[in-house]
Amino acid sequence: MKLFLEKAGLQYEDGIEYTACIYDDNYEMIATGSVEGNVLKCIAVAPDRQGDGLTGTILTQLIQYEIEQERTNSFIYTKPQNQVVFESFGFYTIMKTESILFMENYKDGFLNFLKKIQSETTEIALKPDKIIGAIVANCDPFTLGHRYLIEEALKSCDYLHLFILSDNRSFFSPEERYQMVLEGTSDLKQVILHHASDYIVSAATFPTYFMKEKAMAGIVNCSLDLELFGQKIGPALHISRRYVGTEPYCIVTGKYNEIMKERLPALGIEVIELIRKQIDGEVISASAVRNAMIDFEINKIKKFIPDTTWKHLI
Repeated sequence: MKLFLEKAGLQYEDGIEYTACIYDDNYEMIATGSVEGNVLKCIAVAPDRQGDGLTGTILTQLIQYEIEQERTNSFIYTKPQNQVVFESFGFYTIMKTESILFMENYKDGFLNFLKKIQSETTEIALKPDKIIGAIVANCDPFTLGHRYLIEEALKSCDYLHLFILSDNRSFFSPEERYQMVLEGTSDLKQVILHHASDYIVSAATFPTYFMKEKAMAGIVNCSLDLELFGQKIGPALHISRRYVGTEPYCIVTGKYNEIMKERLPALGIEVIELIRKQIDGEVISASAVRNAMIDFEINKIKKFIPDTTWKHLI
């Protein structure tokens, strides 16, 4: 299958959980497609069998699997030249760049997401004369480092949108992480909290983020995620600044920040990198807290997190 995908200009990805293949009478692979979460990917048909309806057969199998997993909203990212093909199967374009086409099976799915985050925003923060910032974070769990980044960002903007990632592959569930941030920022009235949903740093827009231990900086593919944020999500909320913390440990996040500093300014969003907070000479990180939890190092846990997170963990 990997060789078959390579011939089609695609690469097999480690996050794949389910694959369907079609073989001819000689047991030669002629079509394949895979699933990662609610994303359909690595869909390819042999050149000499295109037009035989094999794409529809593969899609039917993959969608049936998604239904069995109780997933109703499916995404595809593929090559732009495949737009007409996938439109014929009921998929709608969210974003198209020179190299990537991002689609979903709900006609107004992305539009409804934009309306939702606008409805969660206080009316005054939607006025164009305000300086609006944004932070995208996993907060797994919410630490004093996250709190520091938020406080520093608020010094240079009027309102701050805080997007908490919605992926299920973290140590804590999306609901737990959102609740920890909600409690940890309840006194900061200029913070506007959102679930990031599938449209910001997700298995669909930036799958490499969730395979950090396997990823190399050279293959970090975050173009779709940044283009979608810069061209559509940012403008919908009048976001003109995006804040990130320095990343001394994680190759993937560090590379993401580098590419962000190249791409977003061209789309009208300034990227401001803030030096991460340290305690006793050690950079505060959520991964350090998770490791301390596994090793039951109570003092280290309490040193890096606010009281609100501690109460949640207890």
